[in-house]
Amino acid sequence: MEEQERLLKLINKQSSINDVQEYIKKVITLRGFTNQSIQDKMLLLLEETGELAKAIRKTLPEASIDYNKIENYTNIEEEIADVFIVLTSICNELNINLFEAVLNKEKNNIKRKWNINQNN
Repeated sequence: MEEQERLLKLINKQSSINDVQEYIKKVITLRGFTNQSIQDKMLLLLEETGELAKAIRKTLPEASIDYNKIENYTNIEEEIADVFIVLTSICNELNINLFEAVLNKEKNNIKRKWNINQNN
């Protein structure tokens, strides 16, 4: 726990995405998750994405949720963080620099024609 706390103090609002990706790599190791396969990480990512969807649903008045179990629904920020942590751990496992991946994808995206017509 002490090492995780020390590592957490090294990142702040001025930290780069590369700093955060390196932090996640280190804490995943400290927490003992380095033996997870990519398939396990993908299933966990899907699970966390589902939990994010559930957290968002609880904020929508038109959503049908079980209000007797509302305390079981976590907050959106925590679920977004979980999705990001698992996604980043997948990037680390595959030796993908998340910043470079986003930058390269956006270079391609700016060349695309986007159809924002909601009927399509």
